[in-house]
Amino acid sequence: MDRKSLFENLAAHGVRGLQPYVPGKPIDELEREYGISQSIKLASNENPLGPPASALRALNAAATQLALYPDGSGHALKQALADHFAIDPACLTLGNGSNDILVLLAESFLTPAVEAIFDQYSFVVYRLAAQAADAVIRIAPSNPAGHAQPYGHDLGAFTAMLSDRTRLIFIANPNNPTGTWISGEALYEFLKRVPAHTIVVVDEAYAEYVSCDGYPDTLGWLAQFPNLVVTRTFSKIYGLAGLRVGYAISHPDLAEILNRVRQPFNVNSLAQVAAIAALADQEFLQRARDLNRSGLAELTDAFTAMRLTVVPSIGNFVLVDLGRPAAPVYEALLRAGIIVRPVANYGFPNHLRITVGLPEQNRRLTATLRKIVEADS
Repeated sequence: MDRKSLFENLAAHGVRGLQPYVPGKPIDELEREYGISQSIKLASNENPLGPPASALRALNAAATQLALYPDGSGHALKQALADHFAIDPACLTLGNGSNDILVLLAESFLTPAVEAIFDQYSFVVYRLAAQAADAVIRIAPSNPAGHAQPYGHDLGAFTAMLSDRTRLIFIANPNNPTGTWISGEALYEFLKRVPAHTIVVVDEAYAEYVSCDGYPDTLGWLAQFPNLVVTRTFSKIYGLAGLRVGYAISHPDLAEILNRVRQPFNVNSLAQVAAIAALADQEFLQRARDLNRSGLAELTDAFTAMRLTVVPSIGNFVLVDLGRPAAPVYEALLRAGIIVRPVANYGFPNHLRITVGLPEQNRRLTATLRKIVEADS
């Protein structure tokens, strides 16, 4: 037996065969690999404005304290979040990004004897976390292509899968990579059908970008549904993806369990102070929201003019159907210094996910893509 096979057999059952998460290609790697410069990245749904100036000032002020461990309880950040949402700090769990929270939920509540449900086209980390915990995975089929929310969550399919063994349900709203969403009315009716022993995780990583009518006020439902967990992040609209800070809001008793398995000091000092500053910077948030709204419309119009199919999105990205294998188009964009996200691993071999950028980045992307599409026609 070779060493690789030996270690594979020694690994926990859920880890065997697990494929690691593959992040978007970094700009440095692209430019080193292709010998180009002035590249742009529209692949990872980051805020093109970067971090708010208020957060940068907070980082500079906190840098002198780096010899000290961070506050392991995250007291100041939790209090700031509690004040912002008018909730009890005991409802909060801090994470090294909201990804960390998703893993904590799986570690805390999943075993080989129970089941996790998530959508066919939802965020890949749900599958990774559930598989690592060796839970039974149930995949709900998505809405068909012709639906008003194409490839979005079909809550009827989720309901049909509920059983005594269902322990965790992951729902992304808006969903990544499709940008689709669930209305407040539909989600509320679904939660009423979910038994108390099943925990529903609503992943709202992009919630601050949303401006459409009917989007759910999940935080207002926590008292009615103690089995509801809402996860959010500072990686998207707040522009702090590099610092890795997210959080969950839930019933205090559920939060207490998550905090049992949460690693000590999982959110570093700089992340905590930057998040506090960014949370208070509503002017920056509105600027980012306005930029995204206009950019989303600009990209959608440009792709439609190219006769490409765009999945309706309320996030800061769009899923575009090229009507042909996406891999060659992705490669051509890379050679032009533009990084987008191929999503064949999600079951979309003909699609690209494209983040809304600055106006000049959007124009560069659409002009380049138009030339590639026309050349292939």
